[in-house]
Amino acid sequence: MKFILIFGPQAVGKMTVGNELSKITDLKLFHNHMTIELVNPFFEYGTTEGNRLVKLFRQEIFEEVSKSTMYGLIFTYVWAFDLKSDWDYIDKVCRIFETKGGEVFFVELEADADERLVRNKSPYRLEQKPTKRNIEKSNQDLLNTLKKYRLNSYKDEIKRENYLRINNTRKSAEDVAKIIKREFTL
Repeated sequence: MKFILIFGPQAVGKMTVGNELSKITDLKLFHNHMTIELVNPFFEYGTTEGNRLVKLFRQEIFEEVSKSTMYGLIFTYVWAFDLKSDWDYIDKVCRIFETKGGEVFFVELEADADERLVRNKSPYRLEQKPTKRNIEKSNQDLLNTLKKYRLNSYKDEIKRENYLRINNTRKSAEDVAKIIKREFTL
């Protein structure tokens, strides 16, 4: 079992790269908004109820996938490096797979904020993430989060052996997926 965690700031291309990677491997894509969009009609993400349900659904999916015969899973996540709770969450998720003999791979994406604002309104993103369709609100959230949290790691902060950092500001999702596949022999 292979667990590929693709992380980085909003609209950096995590879901799009994950989708392209799933096309050229046997990995299944589980982008973070799959659970957010599922719960949102009942409880907005960010509320106590919404957050609890999103975490619960993700946890159950991770547990079942980790026990399955699937080749592997791609999961996308916005990781706030200045929040201990995010570090703890990532450790917890990785342990689910590692305790069952799975391999964990980290892919960190980074891109310029101007490029991310352009990507924030791409048709594929808006199709997959209805909660992002209010572009003005989504852009403001992107900019506010950028000021509030550190969404990319410092040099040498990630200590994992299977770690790859890619600045994809000027790279296509297809090219980034090929780099990941080649680097990790997926």
